[in-house]
Amino acid sequence: MWRLLVPGLKLKRFLALIALGFMALGVAMGLSAWIEPYLFPFWRRPVLEMVLFIVGTVLVVGGFWGLWRSINEVLGSDKWAGLLYSRRQLARGPHIAALGGGTGMPSVLRGLKHYTSNLTAIVTVADDGGSSGRLRGDLGMLPPGDIRNCMVALADTEPLMEQLFQHRFQAGELKGHSFGNLFLAAMEQASGDFVTALRESSRVLAVRGTVLPATLEHVTLHATLVTGAHVEGESAIGHSTDRIQRIWMDPPDATPLREAVEAIVAADMVVLGPGSLYTSILPNLLIPAIADAIRQSKGIRVYVANIMTQPGETANFSVRDHLKAIEDHVGPGLIDVVLVNNEKVPERLLQKYRREGADQVTFQGEESLVSGQPIIIYDNLLLADGVVRHDPDKLAPALLRVLLKFRPKWAEGRLIDALWLENRLRERHQPRWDGHMPGKSRPN
Repeated sequence: MWRLLVPGLKLKRFLALIALGFMALGVAMGLSAWIEPYLFPFWRRPVLEMVLFIVGTVLVVGGFWGLWRSINEVLGSDKWAGLLYSRRQLARGPHIAALGGGTGMPSVLRGLKHYTSNLTAIVTVADDGGSSGRLRGDLGMLPPGDIRNCMVALADTEPLMEQLFQHRFQAGELKGHSFGNLFLAAMEQASGDFVTALRESSRVLAVRGTVLPATLEHVTLHATLVTGAHVEGESAIGHSTDRIQRIWMDPPDATPLREAVEAIVAADMVVLGPGSLYTSILPNLLIPAIADAIRQSKGIRVYVANIMTQPGETANFSVRDHLKAIEDHVGPGLIDVVLVNNEKVPERLLQKYRREGADQVTFQGEESLVSGQPIIIYDNLLLADGVVRHDPDKLAPALLRVLLKFRPKWAEGRLIDALWLENRLRERHQPRWDGHMPGKSRPN
């Protein structure tokens, strides 16, 4: 606080004006009690009170106005207002844990960060390709690529900083590396451990929320294809042209990060997907304690279905097929709600994907999915701007409407927060609800 007294900040003069103004107002209101009538003529006292009241008001208003302008000169009005907004209103938002990786998870985070800062991204660390794989092999660190993308998605910083973290070198020994990956590698060596590196890097990017690895152990994905072939490594599995029969992880009982488990159990909502089924979604769920934490969570558990299939990995998959694959690997009862895009992908763009072996995930006739009978919700979640993906500005409201509909208890004792969230969502169109309630009485 003593730094506020340093000369040149243009704060002390306005604080002094405010103090003098309140003193004048105080004297004006207490003049009758302090001054005896015989010492000051009655007809003059009201005049003095009025003068002091006007002077005090002018000083207070002028002081606050000057203080506001001085702060805005340093922070900028938008940034100052945004700071107050994020630290007050967003900090009172619902607690949401999102699990996944790849390019799908940032779409969830990028939209939700405008409604709450109580976000925990739990990211798979099975990646062994590209820059992440090289750093994993050379430095023995966890693969940083998916974690970096999630941090950038949650960042509340200047566009230049985002471009810097996503910049990828095109030549020399650093070719293929992104600056963000190298920054995380340097931060880990400087801080001593990966979690501390993430915490300090989040401060640099002004991240709204927390980004955590699912585990600190080095894990390797394995897959058995329908042809009987065995494939090892996340990158090799993702490039397989044959359908996957089953995947598993080595070690099979990896220890999850304690903070990740706590965030899942305490969450008002747990979000799975969107993302590559076998290389982004299932790797987190294959950690037994992570799957158990999701089952124990009292929050609503939502699976965001992919819009497009992936060549080989999920060729010709429907929503039902995705859900059945999850159930086959980790058992039933993990999902309460399935959020499905019902907007048709433009035909010209669809033809492009079909030439690459992908197609739009089918969703019609999915009223009967898998055991546990999760609720199906259809909504327009599509963003088709050269590539097909989920629109963060559509996906986040759709998820929060699910929260408000099925988890009303999160707002108990927080009526103002619930009303604020509902008001933010009211401008969006209402989704088409389909399907049926689960057989068990979740969520309560």
